[in-house]
Amino acid sequence: MNDQTTIRATTVLGLIRNGKAVLGADGQVTVGNTVMKHHSKKIRKMYKGSVLAGFAGSAADAFTLSEKFEARLEEYRGNFQRAAVELAKEWRTDKYLRRLEALLAVVNNEQALIISGTGDVIEPDDGIVAIGSGGSYALAAARMLMKHTDLSAREIVEEGLRTAAEICIYTNNNIVIEELD
Repeated sequence: MNDQTTIRATTVLGLIRNGKAVLGADGQVTVGNTVMKHHSKKIRKMYKGSVLAGFAGSAADAFTLSEKFEARLEEYRGNFQRAAVELAKEWRTDKYLRRLEALLAVVNNEQALIISGTGDVIEPDDGIVAIGSGGSYALAAARMLMKHTDLSAREIVEEGLRTAAEICIYTNNNIVIEELD
């Protein structure tokens, strides 16, 4: 793809704090140097409302992977880690899937994971997951807020995403946040 057709989107940030899992994302979709959409929803609740998933990368690819992850959750009766590992294995070895360009950030009330197409399932030491073009900015902000404030999980995700939106041209302030009960 050349720069005019490259789709750049998004910032997804999730974390677990005090037993509360939260995942949020901005709403911007950018094609080349043009903002094509301001209010895209990149977060989904899955498996009876016990899992949150967010994606970054090509939207069609990300929807495909989200659906496959949800199917794995059903297949393994909500076993979060097993579903993630099995999806990563399938993603890495399947001829069609390994061409997909996306990342998934998934959280439940106990774990936060990043699933990649190279077969990686990454569980960050601090329980914070961040992906997408503004992921590093949101991650840095969330880490500092976790260390130095008593803000809630939701407030930290919101502030982390707002920080990314101030820095990353592929991230906006139209934020959607989901929490697990």
